[in-house]
Amino acid sequence: MPITLQQAKVGMADHVDQMVIDEFRRSSLLLDALTFDNAVSPGTGGSTLTYGYTRLKTPATAGFRALNNEYTANEADRENQFVNLKIFGGAFQIDRVIQDTSGQINEMNFQLQQKILGARNLFHHTVINGDSAVDTDAFDGLDKALTGSSTELNTGTVIDLSNESGLETNKFSFLDELDNFLAELDGRPTMLMGNSKLITKIKSIARRAGYRTSSEDAFGRKVSGYDNIPLVDLEYFYNGTGTVPIVPIEDRTVGTAQTGLTDLYAVSLGMDGFHGVSPTGNNVIRTFLPDFKAPGAVKTGEVEMVAAVALKATRKAGVLRNIKVQ
Repeated sequence: MPITLQQAKVGMADHVDQMVIDEFRRSSLLLDALTFDNAVSPGTGGSTLTYGYTRLKTPATAGFRALNNEYTANEADRENQFVNLKIFGGAFQIDRVIQDTSGQINEMNFQLQQKILGARNLFHHTVINGDSAVDTDAFDGLDKALTGSSTELNTGTVIDLSNESGLETNKFSFLDELDNFLAELDGRPTMLMGNSKLITKIKSIARRAGYRTSSEDAFGRKVSGYDNIPLVDLEYFYNGTGTVPIVPIEDRTVGTAQTGLTDLYAVSLGMDGFHGVSPTGNNVIRTFLPDFKAPGAVKTGEVEMVAAVALKATRKAGVLRNIKVQ
C-alpha cells in the first residue's frame, strides 16, 4: 500500500521514531511530499530487495481516417524496469560521560539531528545523481533516467543567467524556454528542483515577470513558487572533504567550452509518475538509540533508511539543461 512519511508516522508507537520522521519531513519538501510504495518483501535469506515495474516511454496516439481506409497503426512504447532498494544512513558514537555532562545541548539529540540531515542530503544527492553502475550500493537517480529522453531539453544551447545583465536580457527567453519545458511534461509538475543559485535566479525572474507565488508547507513555512509550482532548493551535499551543490554546477562543452552550467529538474509525484519505494510495513526510516544503562563506555546510535525511487513514465519528470548561473 502506498504511504507517505506522514502516514508512516501514524503507525509508530515510539515517540522518538515519530520525531525522526518529522525531522525528515521538516527538512525536505521532497521527502514530505514523496509517496513510497511499500511493496518490496525480501526474498529467501533477505537478499532480494528488488522492485519491478513497467515504464511508459511513448504513449499511444489517435487520429482520423477516411472511409474505406484503415487507421495508421501505432502502439504505446513501454519497457520493463527494476530498482534495487538500498540501505543508507549512518551511525554515531557517544561516550557516556559526554552525554551525562552535556549542558543545554543534549549531545545525543544533537548527533541524531545531524545524522538525519546527513541521511536527507544523501537521499537528495542520490535522487539526482545516483548511478548504480558507478556505486553499486546506490540507486539510480533522475539524471541517469532522463538522459536521452524526450523530456531532456536544451541540450545544445546555453541560457545565460549568470549576472544582472544576463537576467535582464534573457528573462523572457528563459521564461519561454521554461514554459516550453513544462509543456513537454504530462500534467503540471509537483515541484521544480535545483541548487540554491539557480532557484534564487528563477525567483528573481519570476518576481520581475509577476509569476512568483507563495504557499505554505505542512509545517507552516513559506514556499516560493513559479506560477504556483514550488521551487525546491536541494541544498548541498558533504562528500567527506567539502560541500558541493546537490544539483552540480559544472564546466561543459556546449558548442564551445562553457563554465558554470547547471540543470533544473521537474517531477510529478505519484504512483503513476515519480515515487519512492520501500520494504513492506511502515518502517521506511528506523532509529536505533544508544542505551546508556547498558555496560560499555562508548554507545552507538544509528539512523537508517531502506528505499529507492522509481519513474513510471518518462513524461512525469524532466530536466532543463545548461543554465549558466555563474
